[in-house]
Amino acid sequence: MLKTSDFNYDLPEELIAQTPIEKRDHSRLMVLDRKTGEISHEHFFDIKKHLRAGDCLVINDTRVLPARLYGIKEGGGAHVEVLLLKNIEGDDWECIVYPGRRLKEGAVVSFGDGILKGEIIRVLPDGNRIVRFMYEGIFLELLEKIGTMPLPPYITERLDDGERYQTVYSRENGSAAAPTAGLHFTRDLLREIEEMGVDVVHVTLHVGLGTFRPVKEENITDHLMHTESYNVTEEAAARINAAKARGGRVIAVGTTSCRTLESVGDEQGIVHSGSGDTSIFIYPGYTFKVLDGLITNFHLPESTLIMLVSAFSSREHVLHAYETAVQERYRFFSFGDAMLLL
Repeated sequence: MLKTSDFNYDLPEELIAQTPIEKRDHSRLMVLDRKTGEISHEHFFDIKKHLRAGDCLVINDTRVLPARLYGIKEGGGAHVEVLLLKNIEGDDWECIVYPGRRLKEGAVVSFGDGILKGEIIRVLPDGNRIVRFMYEGIFLELLEKIGTMPLPPYITERLDDGERYQTVYSRENGSAAAPTAGLHFTRDLLREIEEMGVDVVHVTLHVGLGTFRPVKEENITDHLMHTESYNVTEEAAARINAAKARGGRVIAVGTTSCRTLESVGDEQGIVHSGSGDTSIFIYPGYTFKVLDGLITNFHLPESTLIMLVSAFSSREHVLHAYETAVQERYRFFSFGDAMLLL
């Protein structure tokens, strides 16, 4: 039985990156041979050395919503915080609210001096709320005006430029958190990779805050994995399958792209187009159907993400790599350094 504690490691707090480095592709890159465990230390702009013509690089083009709203409860004046998680339908959103005891069904919250209002229409069993928003104009434009970026809880410093928590290729609004492995790419680097003959293919998976939810069960198989929505177009599926057919490697940028590919791939490794929800939970013992390589950041101890990376290599290789990263003073988590597993 694999236990959650099997994926723990010691991380000094000062190694948690609080701000992005000045140049996206100048972050450090640890290259891990997933079969042998051999490690080399490079910079992210060196990623080109490990790609070759015919490969397919799969990127997640989701865009993070400025989904944290601060408002005032009407009729009581209490200050409240609402965090948008998922669009249910129309103007109804599943949200985390704080303090929850003040926001029962029927409560109305005013945001941005009343340009946006939200009514609590349902309280869910887990404490989240369904909020129906009321406004004039375009909802996303109002969010851009009065919302703030929902940075992870381990980032305590202010982010001056919200675009640094977006990939340069983000285009599909819907995430509550960034697909952080993609933060290292610049437009120039992507262009150079394409000029090498690597096919860069977009998929979409909207990242939920469940990605940060700790695994509380001792037996990891008892963990209830969060659900996220994805979309893979017919063109994207065809290009990924063509890369496999010609002998190219499929390399996912981030665990989100990985989870998308493994959700839509069949047992023969063929990717099928479509959209839907996935709650796929990948941990050691999982047989990968599509993936040949993975670019990812360094993840939280005992998280589902470090379990996924361990499944792609081995728990021993990955934990040794993380121990090495600590010794070498790599930067960890969302604004931290990257790892390439091939």
